[in-house]
Amino acid sequence: MSLFTQEQKEYFMHEALKEAQISLAKEDIPIGCVIVKEDKIIGRGHNAREELNQAVMHAEIMAINAANRHEGNWRLLDSTLFVTIEPCVMCSGAIGLARIPHVVYGAKNQKFGAGGSLYDVLQDERLNHRVSLETGILAAECAQIMQDFFRQRRLKR
Repeated sequence: MSLFTQEQKEYFMHEALKEAQISLAKEDIPIGCVIVKEDKIIGRGHNAREELNQAVMHAEIMAINAANRHEGNWRLLDSTLFVTIEPCVMCSGAIGLARIPHVVYGAKNQKFGAGGSLYDVLQDERLNHRVSLETGILAAECAQIMQDFFRQRRLKR
């Protein structure tokens, strides 16, 4: 059973895509994320590895940090994380550690994905925290921004 209507899911994924545009403007891999609780965005993030020269500054990590500050708590219970691209292993681990119960992502990440593509960290029954997962929301738009970024990057070389 979905927590959101299709319209709401698309709205929040568009908000995540706005975050991805911030990464794109800074010539970083365009991935964006928002965390929602009680129909309000409590955390936003975008890839900022190039901007901050920190390998771990993925969109999900930034959004989790912002949501933790907003909530005054490391646990992000009763929240949903929307991200444009399937989370990697590091971000999937952080999602579990933050106790985020729901993840919605746009496009699959066949090379680094840990939400079912390459690994399945988010729903691994051996772990103490499993996440409900929904995929494919605005998948074409989420994939397109990535494809355009890498196409442009190859042309610059």
